[in-house]
Amino acid sequence: MLKELPTITDPNVLVGHAWADDACVYKLNDEQAVVQTLDFFTPIVDDPYTFGQIAAANAISDIYAMGAKPIFALNIVGFPLAALGHDVLAQILKGGADKAGEAGIFVTGGHSIDDAEPKYGMCVTGIVHPDKIMANEGAKPGDKLVLTKPLGVGVLTTAVKRELRTEAQIQPAIESMAAINRPGGEAVAEVGANAATDVTGYGLAGHLCEVAAASKVGMKLHVDALPVLPEVMDLIAQKCFPGGTKKNWLYFKQHLDFAEGISDEEQLLVCDAQTSGGMVISVPADRCDAMVASLKKHNALAAAVIGEVVADHPGRIAVAR
Repeated sequence: MLKELPTITDPNVLVGHAWADDACVYKLNDEQAVVQTLDFFTPIVDDPYTFGQIAAANAISDIYAMGAKPIFALNIVGFPLAALGHDVLAQILKGGADKAGEAGIFVTGGHSIDDAEPKYGMCVTGIVHPDKIMANEGAKPGDKLVLTKPLGVGVLTTAVKRELRTEAQIQPAIESMAAINRPGGEAVAEVGANAATDVTGYGLAGHLCEVAAASKVGMKLHVDALPVLPEVMDLIAQKCFPGGTKKNWLYFKQHLDFAEGISDEEQLLVCDAQTSGGMVISVPADRCDAMVASLKKHNALAAAVIGEVVADHPGRIAVAR
């Protein structure tokens, strides 16, 4: 679909849609570039306040993944007001506003429409120095890959939909989705890195494929190093995973080289469709320890070294132990 869009020729557009980055970047001057993203979705949990928090965290985190600092946000709302009432929408918006407050920004306005199915999200604006953008095309051979949140929220939310678990039983996943990626952004600003992306609908493997293709590098993942939420692997073994996870696996496996002994469950894990997932940071090897320490200092949910960037097999991901 995107091939029908005109080619961007404005030299001030430093990051557009060419490499599937987390946000666009427009250069204002030699010292400042504006970063903007937009994201919204249907409810992932029943509680409206928590839904608002997760949707806001998901949108705001794109700014951190670009190495930028958020400065304000606008709400995007589709809502059946007559069916669900003002109080439910008010709680969604409060969840979003409170999460924006955690990022140190305000929601300055927005737009809403009447819609049969609730939808909520944000357009978020940030600022970054043009030389410090964390675009997908920046990963370098020799870099280490560091993940800032555990995997498996897609599996666990699907378990709730199939009545295999209650929301109370997947609290670690809900807390993970509601956490903004500020620790990753702060660590990148503190230590420096070559590239970063957040892990959302295309799963860990899919988003790393985008970085590998943009950077013209290969990558190696170590499944034993992946942080995973409780019960996820057992649920995958019971064939409990989102349709999006299977679609990711069917599409991205053309770019994935699974070593012998990597189980079907592990293959699905690296393709699990995440909502408001963590950041993967591509950091020079000599700064990796400092990156892990900085993430821990800033209370990231994970600080796992999960693989490395290689010069071999550009555009492909090797998955091994």
